[in-house]
Amino acid sequence: MTALLLFALLTAGGWGYLHWAVHAVAGGAPVWWFVAGAPIVYFAPAAVLVAVWLAASWLWRTPRPPEARIGPWGTLRLFANEVWSLGLSWPSMALHRLLIRDPPPLPAKRPVVLIHGVLVNDGVWLRLRRFVMGRGVAPVYTINYGPPFADIERFAEQLAARVEAVCAVTGAQRVVLVAHSMGGLVGRAYVRRFGPTRVARLVTLATPHHGSLLAYSFPGRGLTQMHPGNPWLEQLNRDEAKPSPLAVTSIWSRHDTMVMPQASSVLACAENIALTGVAHNALLADRSVMEIVVREIEAAPAS
Repeated sequence: MTALLLFALLTAGGWGYLHWAVHAVAGGAPVWWFVAGAPIVYFAPAAVLVAVWLAASWLWRTPRPPEARIGPWGTLRLFANEVWSLGLSWPSMALHRLLIRDPPPLPAKRPVVLIHGVLVNDGVWLRLRRFVMGRGVAPVYTINYGPPFADIERFAEQLAARVEAVCAVTGAQRVVLVAHSMGGLVGRAYVRRFGPTRVARLVTLATPHHGSLLAYSFPGRGLTQMHPGNPWLEQLNRDEAKPSPLAVTSIWSRHDTMVMPQASSVLACAENIALTGVAHNALLADRSVMEIVVREIEAAPAS
């Protein structure tokens, strides 16, 4: 559904802009206006969204230590990177079935399954997936769960089926789960419900382990479960302080624009890696983040 909606919006927007440009040029307007204006028009919706999220995340921010403050120029750089990342993710999500394919069904000792966040699909993993595969660390699989507004427990069931399928085609006993945003909650719900025997390590990126205030701005059961203090979320975190049955790493940013407050990503039973100057979506294309993900995958025990 996400891919179809984005494809329709991109196609309609592109056609509308082209029609407007042809009509205006025929009336005497310079062609270069529309050539130069195309990227501005394309990224404008992303800029508006990121500006709203940035303002809200500042209002409900976690207090930052002095060494984590980035100043005006750092904030501008963070804003530009987030707009760029968000805008580039739209075509990759619209065309995800062409861009994201399962690797050949060959034996593997440490396959990876990437779990996307809410209201998106596996197209968001395009760059990180290529980076991991380029390192030759492991075969990388993805999952597309849905429908978008359903219960996280339903998504966990879909993840269980995907993990079993990956183990079947690779001969591996366990996989490494790498999850972004709500995908981390899907991964944790899967482990709680089906056990940790199939998971060698869980790595979460910008996951609101304790909820996000931004979830109040969207409808749906899964978003409701991400409200801070939601009973489902409280139950998931009930034994948070106890040692985890598997290695968990939470990579989070003190300047996350969608997890509010940002320290919601800190999980007591995990190794928590705090970053600065990187927003929510830009984490998926940040070089330092991708290096950490590769390191965590390599540290996972092989089957």
